[in-house]
Amino acid sequence: MSPVRKWGAGPYPVVVVHGGPGAPGEMAAVARELSAVKGVLEPLQTETTLDGQVRELMQVLERDGRPPVTLIGFSWGAFLSWMVAARYPTLVKKLILVGCPPFEDQYAQAITKTRLDRLKPEECRQAQDLMKALENPNDAKDATDRDLLLARLGGLLSHADTCDAFAAADNPSFYCQYEVFKGVWDEACELRRAKMLLAMGQKITCPVVAIHGDYDPHPAEGVEVPLEKNLKNFRFILLPKCGHRPWIERNAAEEFYRILVEEI
Repeated sequence: MSPVRKWGAGPYPVVVVHGGPGAPGEMAAVARELSAVKGVLEPLQTETTLDGQVRELMQVLERDGRPPVTLIGFSWGAFLSWMVAARYPTLVKKLILVGCPPFEDQYAQAITKTRLDRLKPEECRQAQDLMKALENPNDAKDATDRDLLLARLGGLLSHADTCDAFAAADNPSFYCQYEVFKGVWDEACELRRAKMLLAMGQKITCPVVAIHGDYDPHPAEGVEVPLEKNLKNFRFILLPKCGHRPWIERNAAEEFYRILVEEI
């Protein structure tokens, strides 16, 4: 797998960062759309540690981008972009957080319940079985098996994450990597519990914009409230009738892209 895909003509002052961790390729549609305006990099994260992913993204910005860049991070990619902007502030001109997870533990407790409550009873049962299987290594034969389980779980949860998606975009088909997910997300959750993730904002010098759907199971206040208190240059944009991935939402995609084009 290539570590980075390039969209449009260079140079590349815009970088989109996928979520997961371990879901490379899910930002391709956004990269393609924005490449009509500016050159866009789409890094495909491969490292299995938090520090490894931070360094990996930094190297892409230096090697393939035109720093300082506009960094657009989605979901987990929003956290990763936040960390890179804090550690390497000279590389980032603007930070855009899309569908960002909450920055404080108190806001994260209800995310799984919200998702499960939105699923049909059979989907809910399947999702719970998949989560149990992923938590118990003995239930998965090998790494490939765990990748498939994670992909199936992601497909189910995408139903709960979506308000009203375009039919063709309802179910993501990107490749999931369980080892990347497990190795990185546990570290990130510990940073959030210890309030170290939010504290990184003290080192971020660029403007920060958060774009969030009002139907996203990740609570909007978990992003808006902490960042308004801790950043000097911050704007929060709430999109109505919009789930976790704004670019697939029938009622929000056009406004989402309008905002992004304006911001980059």
